[in-house]
Amino acid sequence: MTITPTPISDALVARRARAVPRGVGVFNTVTVERASGAILTDLDGRSLIDFAGGIGVVNAGHCPESVVSAICEQAGKLLHASFNVATYEPYVALCEKLIELLPHGGATKAMLVSTGAEAVENAVKIARQATGRQGVLCFTDAFHGRTLMALTLTSKVAYKRGCGPFAPEVYRQRFPNYYRFGEGLDLETFVARELKSLERTTYTSFDPAGLAAVIIEPVQGEGGFNPAPPAYLRGLREFCDRYGILLIFDEVQSGFGRTGDWASWQGVGVVPDISTYAKSLGSGMPIAAVVGSAEVMDAAAPSTIGGTYIGNPVCCAAALATIEVMQRENLNARAIQVGEIIDRRFRAMARRFPAIGDVRGVGAMRALELVKNSDPLQPDGDLCRYVVTWCAAQGLVLLSAGTDKNIIRVLCPLVIADDELIRGLDIIEAALENGTKQ
Repeated sequence: MTITPTPISDALVARRARAVPRGVGVFNTVTVERASGAILTDLDGRSLIDFAGGIGVVNAGHCPESVVSAICEQAGKLLHASFNVATYEPYVALCEKLIELLPHGGATKAMLVSTGAEAVENAVKIARQATGRQGVLCFTDAFHGRTLMALTLTSKVAYKRGCGPFAPEVYRQRFPNYYRFGEGLDLETFVARELKSLERTTYTSFDPAGLAAVIIEPVQGEGGFNPAPPAYLRGLREFCDRYGILLIFDEVQSGFGRTGDWASWQGVGVVPDISTYAKSLGSGMPIAAVVGSAEVMDAAAPSTIGGTYIGNPVCCAAALATIEVMQRENLNARAIQVGEIIDRRFRAMARRFPAIGDVRGVGAMRALELVKNSDPLQPDGDLCRYVVTWCAAQGLVLLSAGTDKNIIRVLCPLVIADDELIRGLDIIEAALENGTKQ
């Protein structure tokens, strides 16, 4: 493996270690000075293909010209007023656009915050007020954020160690991970079994009459790009309707083009009561949204949701411009094309490397899972770490995923050129070839 010296980058990483607490995660040791499209440039001038996308934030690419222009124009007019103090047009316009793109089965309303975790926190508060109940059901391998309720809902223990006590009245069900728990069943039988298990939980773990909401990522992000089977989501919708529970879909990582739709739920035809968004909504500016049925959203009493920085005007302008780029360049359709290229290559790699246990995903949200002895219950985190490190040295920025950090995921900008995408996939294949020889 050829390693290009990066003295300036190395010096910055060393400064980071001295100045920044170790609790702030380091998922990759590359640096970045500037970026455009799907290419990062580090402090030593190296060009890096970006398969991380700022953790799924730049679906429309790095620094789209029209988004940068919208940010600059809005910054020259109004940086902040707080929407609670003074109503400004970019906030209202963005909510109107979200309602247009993401109708929740009739009259729909939206609110804006700054992060995905904030969106989740507010969605739960809305659900509790709308139902008069407290309980929330979530799923294993989920990631919903790092604030109190969001971290409680998050499954990964390593992210929670020493951070308790956590929020009460939260229950957890096994995510319907067909690869890991299918046990040779056909998909229909597997889904029926998992839904039966969910129903059984109402006798053993919680009273459904006390549940305000069920929250699920239709396609898990940090958990390993696990898509919930569409039939399971339909069954979950019926379960919630039967017991008067609100269904919340967390689309923070899977939203805004990543799966080929504005939200992944649009591809399976299951409409939630509330859904949450962030990441690629604003091309890197801190903006997030809660969208839902108008009746449900209006159940929250005045001043019980929101915050000082909700829907910052500059961030709203960035989001409106980002959506315009996505529509103009038809990035939902491009996500399907990108996903097909990745899927073909990953499946070809799976035929070469027995360490690849599963290839999966929706649209451009694609992943391969690395295991030992072809066993879904023997994750190979060591090989995954090797691949990520080897790829970084060869000019590809890559992220792992999964509770066991054994899953390679692709979150490249959807504007990536085919030759850049193929070059990145070539590097992954070379990394696997070298890693499996170790």
